[in-house]
Amino acid sequence: MPEQNTIASNSMIALFGRSKLVEDARKLFDEMTSKDTVSWTAMISCYEQNEMFREAWELFTLMRVCGIQIDEVVMVSVLSACASLEATKEGEAIHGLIIRIGIQTYFSLMNSLIHMYLSYRNINAAELLFDLGYSDQISWNIMISGYLKCGFVDKARHSFDSMPRKDLVSWSTMISGYAQHGHSSDTLALFHEMQIRGVRPDETTLVSVLSACTNLFALEQGKWVHAYIRKQAFQINLFLGTTLVDMYMKCGCTKTALEIFDEMEEKSISTWNALILGLAMNGFFKEALEKFSNMEKCGVLPNETTFVGVLGACRHGGLVDKGWEYFNSMKHIYNLDPNIKHYGCMVDLLGRAGLLNDAKKLIKDMPIAPDVSTWGALLGACKKHGNTDIGEGVGRKLIEFEPQHDGFHILLSNIYASKGKWDNQMEVRSLMKKRMVVKIPGCSIIEADGNVHEFLSGDNVHPQMNEIEQILNEMARN
Repeated sequence: MPEQNTIASNSMIALFGRSKLVEDARKLFDEMTSKDTVSWTAMISCYEQNEMFREAWELFTLMRVCGIQIDEVVMVSVLSACASLEATKEGEAIHGLIIRIGIQTYFSLMNSLIHMYLSYRNINAAELLFDLGYSDQISWNIMISGYLKCGFVDKARHSFDSMPRKDLVSWSTMISGYAQHGHSSDTLALFHEMQIRGVRPDETTLVSVLSACTNLFALEQGKWVHAYIRKQAFQINLFLGTTLVDMYMKCGCTKTALEIFDEMEEKSISTWNALILGLAMNGFFKEALEKFSNMEKCGVLPNETTFVGVLGACRHGGLVDKGWEYFNSMKHIYNLDPNIKHYGCMVDLLGRAGLLNDAKKLIKDMPIAPDVSTWGALLGACKKHGNTDIGEGVGRKLIEFEPQHDGFHILLSNIYASKGKWDNQMEVRSLMKKRMVVKIPGCSIIEADGNVHEFLSGDNVHPQMNEIEQILNEMARN
């Protein structure tokens, strides 16, 4: 009878853990008159599943003090807790205990150890364990994910290519890793290979591919992915919908973005932000501010990103009074402290309106140190309005901040030239030559037949350069 009660209580603890009823689980655990290894394991796993990693470690310590037998199941939960806590010494101690007990050949334990060492960014230890041979499909995926989290993209790809078998997790992890590290072209190329291999992507993969299309402004490929989502009957949920809105907005297709937004049943603050930022970026400043008003009516509280979009809309529309109103509301209404991006938007707004002294005063009164972008916005405004007095001081300050930045030298040079101060202009140009500051060539990206082509000014390395020049010559003749 006591044994049956213990088994029933163990099952209840596990159920409480899955239901996030941690306090109920611990109350039942403490009231148990008879506890076995499974009881302790269930309670430790309950803590670990609910991200109470410190409590999981403390209960495991008590388990050892009480002399309860330890098995590989409880070790997996404890190693996960150590990884999440980045408890290096504790994790290494558990590794030593595993070796002493002689249970290191279990795949689940080996994978937990590899994951733990990768979470510590201890690549060498993870590789040594992986090379011992106690590895399975999960081990390969953990290594790829760990390499990517540590920034070793090439190592991750080498492991991916070396895998004896790839599953959906392998493809999704590598594609998502490429997207997160800004390897957008590689993301699309690998997704294309995935399609050829007949592997059906999951939602995570599609979000990563759409993000890569956004970064490359590859609208046609983005449209193809959107059509694929509909054809394969994927539900356009919160994550896919938000990513699609962002992609279409950044590629200039505001109408399609609005249609997707209106069709979405669930919207988060990220969805509203993608819409507001996108409308502002495309010059629809009135519509952006209207959507902000609608968002408030829907009871969605704005965050810092929202106000970047709102202030950006004011900047594009030249709405100085509205800009100040929204800027001041951040602190007084929404309890949000403006950050460097918000100050940068306001400086740019004031500068574009010709209120250069106000912009300069705002920078002076900022509670945080202005960054290069903020000073750069003021310098650009000085160039636009021909204000040499403020522009000279700002330009020289920026050149001190970033002596190798070509744009700041050129802006200051142009300000002097616009006022006929040729000696000062020649001084800046000479400084550029002395410091070997070279103007960064312009870059353009063109999508044709589903392929993304990148060109630099003066570039001749494109494989179809001869054909391109022939077409350009024909166009010039006509």
